[in-house]
Amino acid sequence: MEYKLKRIGKMAFYAKTPSGHDVYMDAKESSGGDGSAPTPMEMVMAALMGCTSMDVVAILSKMKVENYSYWIDASYEYSQEHPKVFTKIELTYHFSGGDLPKEKIEKAVSLSQERYCSVSAMLKKAVEITMKIEYKEDEI
Repeated sequence: MEYKLKRIGKMAFYAKTPSGHDVYMDAKESSGGDGSAPTPMEMVMAALMGCTSMDVVAILSKMKVENYSYWIDASYEYSQEHPKVFTKIELTYHFSGGDLPKEKIEKAVSLSQERYCSVSAMLKKAVEITMKIEYKEDEI
């Protein structure tokens, strides 16, 4: 696999992924960029949230869980000194729907975090990741 990245502005970059997708990144204005695209650290957080969410949805599908709404939030802390890395990340998985199968949902989230999510596995080597699940029982 090969990635390519090219500078396209002051602090803006364009990357082509091995699957052929375009990715843009930029620094914030306070760091010399134009803020025209997500920062690399924002991309890392989005990758974590996307990876675990894809796992959870796929696992729940295999468990025949349907008719629910889902979203995820993340909060974080990071070091004040360089390199400014994440030191704590808390993921909150939100599920909404009628008669939610909480046991299956908890198993899906756990399997993602402990077995399947490669981004989470990689980040856990350097940062504390915690998680919680919130439910809202209602009609979809």
